Amino acid sequence: QVQLVESGGGLVQAGGSLRLSCAASGLTFSNYAMDWFRQAPGKEREFVAATSRSGANTYYADSVRGRFTISRDNAKNTVYLQMNSLKPEDTAVYYCAAVLAFYSGDVNTSPAAMKYWGKGVLVTVSS
Repeated sequence: QVQLVESGGGLVQAGGSLRLSCAASGLTFSNYAMDWFRQAPGKEREFVAATSRSGANTYYADSVRGRFTISRDNAKNTVYLQMNSLKPEDTAVYYCAAVLAFYSGDVNTSPAAMKYWGKGVLVTVSS
């Protein structure tokens, strides 16, 4: 069965950094575009970042562009989210998700399109 397992969350002070990882198993990882989403308490789940199958194309939400970097290692079946200059409003549960991509350069930012989801990891940014 397919599993996406996030790690790397925790408590960090504002201005600090964290690196999230998402290890995938049970699927042909290189056939999937990968995304990160987040959900803060009392809010809807929102798109954060996406990477294409090859990693050549990436896309970011305006709220994180310039601070967060998504990357992937297809040899390790893992996608990463490097988060710098963290703000209290980045506090949320972060989820990785996978969507089958026909073209290697495609990215998809819609949560409804995601085929697989991880269980999430909590990131708390203190002020």
